[in-house]
Amino acid sequence: MASQNYFAVKEFIDRNFRHFNAYALKAASQAYVSHIKRGGKMLIAIAGAMSTAELGITLAEMIRRNKVHAISCTGANLEEDIFNLVAHNFYEHVPNYRQLSTADEERLYKKHLNRVTDTCIPEEEAIRRIEKAIVSEWRDAERKNMRLLPHEFFYRIFEKGTLKKYYQIDPKDSWVLAAYEKRIPLFVPGWEDSTIGNIFAAHCIAGDIKNPNIVRSGIEYMIELAKWYLETSARNSIGFFQIGGGIAGDFPICVVPMIEQDLGKKVKKWGYFCQISDSTTSYGSYSGAVPNEKITWGKLAVDTPKFIIESDATIVAPLIFSYVLANR
Repeated sequence: MASQNYFAVKEFIDRNFRHFNAYALKAASQAYVSHIKRGGKMLIAIAGAMSTAELGITLAEMIRRNKVHAISCTGANLEEDIFNLVAHNFYEHVPNYRQLSTADEERLYKKHLNRVTDTCIPEEEAIRRIEKAIVSEWRDAERKNMRLLPHEFFYRIFEKGTLKKYYQIDPKDSWVLAAYEKRIPLFVPGWEDSTIGNIFAAHCIAGDIKNPNIVRSGIEYMIELAKWYLETSARNSIGFFQIGGGIAGDFPICVVPMIEQDLGKKVKKWGYFCQISDSTTSYGSYSGAVPNEKITWGKLAVDTPKFIIESDATIVAPLIFSYVLANR
């Protein structure tokens, strides 16, 4: 998106978003801008199927322009950004997905099209193409007795250019590629709950990979996160921007009380908090908890700017990112 289009989005939001969820979106955007202008850093937590929703179109630019400094995401979001990078032309759009019968769904299955709402991910061109590249990295790590975090295997693939010939979108729209190029830290808790994680387990069971410990664990991600948080927060306030719920957000936000309460070290609390969610608070879900609840867990301070936008993240996140990108 050209810079002038970001300004147009910002002007539209400033003019029209005055009440309710719309106002929360604008207020959260303005506070994000203020946080960055004061020298703050931002961690973004990505749940749901945001990579398949092509969030990378705006998120990659946010990374390049130093508006995002770390990312926590599900294993699915990590891999699905790369699936889209190498197989976009083979994806199938299903605009009438609400009307699909069970027989229709079975036909998609037999065509090896894995549906995510209105979008089908092609198994052969996306999943198996990535499998070939990453299995080679796993075997190389095993031969060299190396241990890497899940995302570091993808970074090695980018470094070697293994998949470059398959790119089917503008590489500028891949947020994982942007994260690799900027060398920002990624944290992928629960990576084994992903397609590539399942494939890794299958290769271990089959005996192709004999040492499952070549892929470092979620606990090691927490150790890396704690190190990054302590080093970064010593110089800068760190904000927390959460898209959806679940482990992508629950995991990283806990680093503050873990450092303070379990390690016994004094540390700054998160300096900004915003969540886009449609989870219902009264059901007792953590994902639906209002921000103030996090004060009781030692995650946020009384004066931390706090926002919750109860809406569709596929609409809200690109608008907020565009607003932030309009401010240099």
